[in-house]
Amino acid sequence: MGLQRVREYISQPYTHPGEGKLVRKIDFFILTFCCLSYFTNYLDRSNLANAYVSGMKEELNFQGNQLNLINTVFTVGYVVGQIPSNLALYHMKPRIFFPSMMIIWGGLTMITAAAKHPRDIMAIRFFQGIAEASTFVGTHYILGSWYTARELGKRSGIFTSSGLAGTMFGGFLQTAIHSSLDGAKGLSGWRWLFIIDGLITIPIAIYGLLLFPDTPSTTSAFYLTPAERALAISRVPEVPERKPFNLSFVKRVFTSWHWYGFVVLWIIAGETESFSSNSLLALYMKSTKRYTVAQLNNYPTGVPAVGIVSTLFWATLTDLLAGKRYLVGYWIAITGIVTAGMILNNNASVASIFGAYYWAGTVYACQATFFAWANDAMRYEEDSLRAVVIAGMNCGSNAVNAWWSLLFYSADMAPRFTKGMWAMIGTCLAMAIWTSGLLFMTMRAEKARQFEEARVAVAEKGFEVTEVEGAAKS
Repeated sequence: MGLQRVREYISQPYTHPGEGKLVRKIDFFILTFCCLSYFTNYLDRSNLANAYVSGMKEELNFQGNQLNLINTVFTVGYVVGQIPSNLALYHMKPRIFFPSMMIIWGGLTMITAAAKHPRDIMAIRFFQGIAEASTFVGTHYILGSWYTARELGKRSGIFTSSGLAGTMFGGFLQTAIHSSLDGAKGLSGWRWLFIIDGLITIPIAIYGLLLFPDTPSTTSAFYLTPAERALAISRVPEVPERKPFNLSFVKRVFTSWHWYGFVVLWIIAGETESFSSNSLLALYMKSTKRYTVAQLNNYPTGVPAVGIVSTLFWATLTDLLAGKRYLVGYWIAITGIVTAGMILNNNASVASIFGAYYWAGTVYACQATFFAWANDAMRYEEDSLRAVVIAGMNCGSNAVNAWWSLLFYSADMAPRFTKGMWAMIGTCLAMAIWTSGLLFMTMRAEKARQFEEARVAVAEKGFEVTEVEGAAKS
């Protein structure tokens, strides 16, 4: 039976004529734009760490934890932009909104090349955070609007992997720029990195403006026939009609268990990614003063590479296992505890520390699976609630990360980050406990929904029988 399920998953048999063709179309136009967008999003975001270890620290005279403060300011902007961005997608055409935000953050990335002081970068990164807030949560909202539960995990995995690819590519790009453009036109290599990264976003934004299909109910894409648009709408559950954004809606959000369950889940999960998201391997290497610029940029790329493999593996596996996304929560808990223990070991070799940081990259799998889990759990809820909860997840995580990284992973705590390692162990224990509780809530809600559907079906059948009997008697 397991082998049959694998065959069905690979072949993806569809019940409706033309459904396979429709999915291939939306795969191409949605995933190409969203993946390229997220690739440049992460490229622009991770280039700060690449620039820092490639001469920016010395040229701009960074002191103490100024790098962490810049990351915190970016995070504040990112938090501020989350929920407004997803609500904007609910009320505006994504085809307009996504590319507009891309052009803004691409322009800000290029402006960073003119920075004269760390505080200049701090101001730029705040507004860049607001603009970049649209991509991650916005795409997960869009994916949940188009894809069925059987399809969602793998697509979420492909999307989040593109961001990791941006992180990985950023290291190689900085190495290439440093060796070929450092000093060109009187500019340092790290300044050229920001200019080139910003320029890359422009053609992708134009592509989205012309070809992105919006949502099933609002699409006017020329490459979708009327029959395909109707099929796209029928593939996802019918949700309650749109309601205005008012105090009543806010109350619905804050009285929903989905809000608390998934927002807290992602707050915890976000901090289990701290080894990787705070570039700890690069900071560890920098603090030892034993590595070249090329090594400082290239060696840490192994972390997102591991993350890509892990993300695609878990996203596909949880699709195959009928949406058992919670399994990743337990994997994260084990990984975080073991890798933190390896780094805390005073007798740990350099190879062991590198191995721990690379292994910790598997935690990135939670990005795709947890947002797919949230989309699965809210398929029958109104779209605006789903949009806000998904945005709230990332908002809550980044709000905590704004001070968490300063407290536990400041650059001046390298090479061991002892406080951070103990924080990781505590966070992973919390992850195992919260995953179990959320699993209970989602299973209970699904049983209640199925019971209600059965009750309505029986009631409707009884009504029809009564009508027939009455007609016969008359």
